[in-house]
Amino acid sequence: MRKLTFAMNVSLDGYVAAPGDDLGWSVPSDELFQWWSDRVAATSLALYGRRLWDTMSSHWPTADQQPDATEAEREYARRWRAMPKAVFSSTTRTVDWNSRLVTGDAVAEITRLKAEDGGPMDIAGATLAATAMRAGLIDEYVLATAPVLVGGGTPFFTVLDDRVHLDLVETRVFSNGVVLTRYRRRHAL
Repeated sequence: MRKLTFAMNVSLDGYVAAPGDDLGWSVPSDELFQWWSDRVAATSLALYGRRLWDTMSSHWPTADQQPDATEAEREYARRWRAMPKAVFSSTTRTVDWNSRLVTGDAVAEITRLKAEDGGPMDIAGATLAATAMRAGLIDEYVLATAPVLVGGGTPFFTVLDDRVHLDLVETRVFSNGVVLTRYRRRHAL
């Protein structure tokens, strides 16, 4: 069974985007950016919700062709394009860059993907992750918590019907004050 991880930058008050879908507060340091790039390189399949897909696909497919792109940005763009992706949307009509479109039941498709042989999967986008979270499909949560309060917006965690018990498996502090925490879902014995 494949492992599914929900990993995103998050504000100290728990948001992945500030009001108006503002992500300006979450620009990573070079060190954190490299961590994210290495994560993309190790991901065998990324599951995207439509809103985050729109954001990522509007920049990364050609980011390495920009004259002011850093080597790290060029590397990330190449890795992002190469990483297999499934985009979950009922409104998007086409996807590109090593991606396929999923228009049906997200829970059924994620359950099917988890049952396949293969490497780790990441889920990206708060709305899609909330669906998987409520269905008990997420195995790990990775929060790159920035030392900023944004006061509202899109939360990392959704409202749940039941508690989800987690075990802390990793912590790391980046030089810019971002604290990475990785938690594994504790399964019932």
